[in-house]
Amino acid sequence: QVQLVESGGGLVQPGGSLRLSCAASGSFFSIYAMGWYRQAPGKQRELVATITSVGVPNYADSVKGRFTISRDNAKKTVYLQMNSLKREDTAVYYCNAARLNLQYWGQGTQVTVSS
Repeated sequence: QVQLVESGGGLVQPGGSLRLSCAASGSFFSIYAMGWYRQAPGKQRELVATITSVGVPNYADSVKGRFTISRDNAKKTVYLQMNSLKREDTAVYYCNAARLNLQYWGQGTQVTVSS
């Protein structure tokens, strides 16, 4: 069992930056692939970025070059550094842990990009 708690969301102006954190509790964090997903109002949840258990990242085309995912296995935490934020990045951001047929989700953190 893995519990995930996101933090770091908020209101930011276009072009600004935010860093999201996802703290995990439970065993064997290091063997899980971790990811960030987002869901905007009226839209389906979509993948933002994932990182494998050995640290290989993958990004949605819409965030490549602007977002960076990383993980610290000692702290059981995954991060999402978001730069050059755009209005269309506004969404609830969810942390995900996955391994084989197991998936765990956090409660989400709101990111609003607005002037």
